[in-house]
Parts: sequence; structure tokens; C-alpha cells
Amino acid sequence: MPGSPAGSDALGDAARTLAEAYRRFGEVDAAGTSPLYERVALALGESDEALRAIGTAPARRRHPTVVLAALHDLALAGRAPALAAAYASGDGDAAARAAVDTLLRLTHMVVALAGRRPPRPDETGHGAVLYPSIAEAAHRAGASAVGLIDVGCSAGLDLSVDRVGITYSNGQSLGDPSSPVQLASSIVGDRPVPPRAIPEVVARIGLDRDPLDVTDDDDARWLRACVWPDRPEQAVRLEAEIALAAADPPLLLPGDVLEELPRAFAHVPADALPVVTTAWALPRLSLEARLRFLHRLDAAAAGRPVAWVSAEGVGVAPAIPTLGDRRASGHSILGLALFHGSTLHVEAVGRCWSRGRTLAWSAGSSAPAVRF
Repeated sequence: MPGSPAGSDALGDAARTLAEAYRRFGEVDAAGTSPLYERVALALGESDEALRAIGTAPARRRHPTVVLAALHDLALAGRAPALAAAYASGDGDAAARAAVDTLLRLTHMVVALAGRRPPRPDETGHGAVLYPSIAEAAHRAGASAVGLIDVGCSAGLDLSVDRVGITYSNGQSLGDPSSPVQLASSIVGDRPVPPRAIPEVVARIGLDRDPLDVTDDDDARWLRACVWPDRPEQAVRLEAEIALAAADPPLLLPGDVLEELPRAFAHVPADALPVVTTAWALPRLSLEARLRFLHRLDAAAAGRPVAWVSAEGVGVAPAIPTLGDRRASGHSILGLALFHGSTLHVEAVGRCWSRGRTLAWSAGSSAPAVRF
């Protein structure tokens, strides 16, 4: 039965810390944006039995985003009908009761899912910043064809970037206006994005330690489970992106992304420009691994030009200028690096907020060529 873990000596310090994490998630992270998850997170954090069940998961898999996604997965799979019904109706009180009941009834399933399935938050909608950056990279390299290599690709949804439609608040549009995936982004400032199209994409390769295959029912369901149940617009967009990717699935290379990167380059035809993309993926790598990543790109450029397009937090992408911005400033820097033989040219081509929902394109802000 629900109790007050903060005052329960039987639960111990670890459980009190866990209870505080769920309370904070409900009152801070979900408050105002997801009434359902606000109620569910608070209910889980107030239940001694629920906290004990969550505590049986590996320590790094007890976070609310992981456990809530696991519960959502079971609801989508038909194993938690009461929870599915509560989510569908938007009934927060019913969802809270059903979530606690599902966790206690199916603890082993929740723990198993949480243990093997990393959360995939905000998987969709990156095209508004990636599209103009990739097109700019191809233009500067004089490329008539590109091979896309997405590092930390998850399900490889960003590898369909050339097949989406994008509308910007200044009236510009890029991509395919008839695509089932239509994105929107607000432009800040008076500088438009370059009106160039991405040239022919001749290879789509995704690198991830544990990629998701959109043609696999379980993998696709986990992607859906990571969307909060009261965000229908995001869920609709995800469905369209899954369908677009499934129509022409990318090549997914599981394993250590640095070890697999040379294999990925080998899959790009010799007459195409390899464009490596990282969209909020580098924080998963240590600083040492990020520097090794740059060395991999540099080595690949010994035989032909290579481009790297990045959308990462300020100071996260090595060698990409920060435009004088401070780290942890709440926005991201769009980086463009061109490797060719002994030359490296790096620029910060813009800033973005909310993972591309707002974009400010810049003049380029060149940094001096560097060698590693």
C-alpha cells in the first residue's frame, strides 16, 4: 500500500533517494508538460512496495524515464490493459493506480525491460537542423552524392533526413513537401538557412551499441514506449518516421561506434561524400573517446574528403567553435567540419534550442584549420 518512504526506516537511504528521484521527476520534469507522468511518478515514489520493486533493477536502470518506458511498453503490448486504458483516457488518478499495480504484478517484466532497453528520449524531429547542415557540407565539398553515417543512431530515423519536409517560421521550406514526415522550426534572427537541397543519398548507415530495428515489432514498440503517453503529436510524428525508415531500412552496425566507424566508411561509394552526423550523441562518449572519434575521421580523410555535421551542447563536440557561449547554457551548437587530406576546416554554422525546434543560422564563424 502507498506509504511515506521518506519516513520509513525499513526502506533505507537508497530507497529514500529513489523516492526523492521520482518525486522530483513528477514535480519538476513532468510538471506542466505531462500530467499523466506527473501523477504516475509521484505515485511510484510514494509507494513502499513500488520502490522495493524498482530497487530490484540494476542501479543505473531505476531512473523514472526507464521504468516509465518499461511500463508503457507493457501497456502497448497488451499486458497492462488497465494502464493502457488510463493512458488513452488521460485519467491521471487511474494511471497512477494502474502503474503501481502493473509494477507489482509484473515486476520481473519491468525489471527485464529496464535492464536491457536504454531510454530513447526525443528520438524524432532533428531534420530541421540536420538538413541544412548536411546540404551545406555537400555544397562546400562540391559533392553530387553523399553517404550518411549516423553515430549513436538508435533506430536510424535521422538517416531519412533527405526524405522529410521542413517548414521554417520565416516562410522557407526544405525537403519533400509531400513527405509523410513534416517538421517545423522557428527561425531566430534575420539570417535564413541556405536554400540548398541535400544531393542524392547513396548510403544510409547507422552506428549504435544497441541499435533498434524499426522493422522489428519489439524494437518499434520500445520506440513508441519512450514517447510520453500524453504527447500525441510526438507519437504521430514518430509513427510517420518509423514508416518512412521501414520503407527503406538503413544498414545498422551494432557495437562500439569507434570500432565500427571504418566499416561504415567502407559502405559509402568512392564517388560519394561520407557525411558523419552526431545529433546529441557525443555525451555518451568520454572525452578521450570523442578525441579518438576525431582521429577516426581524420584517418578516413586520408583518401577522400569527409564531412562531420554535429548538433551538440556547447563545448561537447571537440574542435567545434563555441561562439563564445558558456557550457550548459541551454542551447546547442551546429558544427560543420570538413576533413580533406592534411586540411581540416571547422565552423559553427548556427545555434539551436529544444533539439531543433528553434534555429539561428550564423555566417559561419570560421575557426583556423587544425590537425590532430
